Amino acid sequence: MKLLPLRAGRETIDPGEVALQARNVHFDWRDTPLHWMSAEPIGSHLINALNLLLPEGERMFCRTFSEALPLVKDEKLREQMLGFIGQESMHAETHNGVLDEVFAAHGIDVEPYVRQMEFLFRTTLGPRDGRSARAEFQALVERLGFIATLEHFFAFLGDWVLNADLERFGADLNVLDLFRWHGAEEVEHRFVAHEVAEYFDIGYVRRCALMLITFPIFVALLMRGTKYLVQQDDSLPNLRYPRLTLKIFGAMWRGALPGVPSLLWSALSVFQPGYTPASVGSTAQAVAYLAKSPAAQAISS
Repeated sequence: MKLLPLRAGRETIDPGEVALQARNVHFDWRDTPLHWMSAEPIGSHLINALNLLLPEGERMFCRTFSEALPLVKDEKLREQMLGFIGQESMHAETHNGVLDEVFAAHGIDVEPYVRQMEFLFRTTLGPRDGRSARAEFQALVERLGFIATLEHFFAFLGDWVLNADLERFGADLNVLDLFRWHGAEEVEHRFVAHEVAEYFDIGYVRRCALMLITFPIFVALLMRGTKYLVQQDDSLPNLRYPRLTLKIFGAMWRGALPGVPSLLWSALSVFQPGYTPASVGSTAQAVAYLAKSPAAQAISS
């Protein structure tokens, strides 16, 4: 079955606010190719690099929201936060399955990179002992702002993968469903982290400053993860960053990856006064895909 991109879904009637819930999904990773876009091995590895980042990052999201939850008195926002936590927890565990079952099956040792992500998200961006209550609260607010910034990018990437015709690059349908299911839920819950940041008074200046910091770090981590996977892949030459960057630009030009202009435009959009995530994707399109995702149907059937 071909998982067609959902451009037509943008024209459907917006369902309005939806109740967020974690969806049980099932993926069978047996016989999954390492180059899941057979015509785009470098593009495959760049998107694969998200599997290295996401499990620890999304666990940090869940821990931080759980820490903030007792401070939120708005019951509607609390309900959305609980739905967000449930979805992000499922994302983390599902992408962790790729590390355990797909990369290991192809002889890719992800342990060194994963340990670094654990240090980044658990220690550098985690709560620390010995701080005053006020300092710990400010650190919590900064983490909530950091999450809101990253969630903007994840919603952008979710919208992109829902609409990109990756089948023409020989995409494995199982892996494609993983990223479209995940991307659709990112679009579906794209308002939550922003509204939490607003609730904790992350204003315009701090939002812009966080974007200036987060955007280059996110890109650098993706590039580093891509290089790590290419280096571990015996079927590819061990490219240095200049040649690897040129290969990535080529994949972008062919449409196997989102392009630099669209990434920059997405980052710059948060500098608009009164920014909201409303323009980042379509809730109707996301819900339409989630209703027919093969991984979700595998559980319900």
